[in-house]
Amino acid sequence: MFDGPVDAIWIENMNTVLDDNKKLCLNSGQIISLTAQMTMMFEVDDLSYASPATVSRCGMVYMEPGALGNEPLVKSWMNTLPASFKLRKQLIPTIKGLFDQYLHEVIKYSRKYCPEPDVTCDNNLVESCFRILNCYFADYIESDVRKVTPDDIEDLEGSVE
Repeated sequence: MFDGPVDAIWIENMNTVLDDNKKLCLNSGQIISLTAQMTMMFEVDDLSYASPATVSRCGMVYMEPGALGNEPLVKSWMNTLPASFKLRKQLIPTIKGLFDQYLHEVIKYSRKYCPEPDVTCDNNLVESCFRILNCYFADYIESDVRKVTPDDIEDLEGSVE
């Protein structure tokens, strides 16, 4: 996994490993072959130095951070909620309803009134919200040590909003 900007010289050196032969040619003359099970992944800020050949070899797709929206993130996170939440039929719909009702407004509010030391995109704020909620919901994940009862989930349902 490579993360960072696509530098013109760096990506030109990577073109050999991106070809079908999957061989990385180092400046020392050494050649490192990737196996069929290995793959290279890139997460880049922009593609300003990437040639069309590099983009086509990597199968890169550039998306603006806001293009995805928040709905797929919420839907994906909802699928990770603890199984014990299903003990109460209305808990998961309640959580979904709260996201539908408040998420956009909270993001709008934070953008207007909460300065950030480092600028983030809305998706980062949503992911941070999920991390906080995951900490809060950790007590409702069953383990060998802790069993979650319907009463626990009922208490959570009463306080989740």
